[in-house]
Amino acid sequence: MKVGYLGPKATFTNIAVNSMFPNEEAIAFLTIPNCLDAVLAEQVDVALVPVENTLEGSVNITLDYLIHEVNLPIKGEITVPIKQHLMIHPVHINDFDKMEAVYSHSHAIAQCHKFLHSEWNSIRCENTTSTAAAAQFIKEHPEVMGAAIGNELTAKEYGLTIIKRNIHDYDNNHTRFLILANKKIEFTASFCNLQGYKTTMMVTLPADRFGALHQVLSAFAWRKLNLVRIESRPTKTGLGNYFFIIDLDREMDDVLIPGAIAELEAVGCKVQVLGSYPSYTMGE
Repeated sequence: MKVGYLGPKATFTNIAVNSMFPNEEAIAFLTIPNCLDAVLAEQVDVALVPVENTLEGSVNITLDYLIHEVNLPIKGEITVPIKQHLMIHPVHINDFDKMEAVYSHSHAIAQCHKFLHSEWNSIRCENTTSTAAAAQFIKEHPEVMGAAIGNELTAKEYGLTIIKRNIHDYDNNHTRFLILANKKIEFTASFCNLQGYKTTMMVTLPADRFGALHQVLSAFAWRKLNLVRIESRPTKTGLGNYFFIIDLDREMDDVLIPGAIAELEAVGCKVQVLGSYPSYTMGE
């Protein structure tokens, strides 16, 4: 099986792929749409893309492309802890205190603001297209007195030495990745823990109906269906027109969820189930 993911190699997305599909061929793509298109074109069997981060919130390009451009069911999800480390070229192991710049993706630099401000207040920060790109630059330019911020796989992939671990500001930072495919997927990864099941659906409210959102929430509430996430996204048909992405913390059943969907449709809502799937976390 071929697994497409948002590249380049050695990013957190790559870590997610290695955890869920350790024995499968992993193929990196430049963008999230490229990953999803590759499944439709049968270049890969599965796509694994980020959808939500603790600090940054939702990855809107994933949601929008999934809703408006492709029709790929969600087959699973994995949540990965985001741990950032400071790494240098091995030739500078004895003079790391002379570093003049830190290289990484802007998000990674922002996630390590407290450390950089307290430890290296005057150091120059340089943005790169990814944490892996920063590590590759340091690897290929040993003459540069610079460090990179990235994960442990990044250091291993590019032969860098980690001099300071866990320099991120928040220990509870995680990224959630969706697994999408047009075929049944068997999960056998031993590096992940099954947390439960989720069902994700898209709900579009009827136009100009008073109390429509309240009716949507009530349909789930009286059935004691727990919403673990609800988010609005524009329908792209006009200002003020939105649909809602809703995550339930249970697998599709024969009674409760179908009953809620029927109730929503009865009051004029459009409902599309995007997937009912297992939810995993990567072992820390």
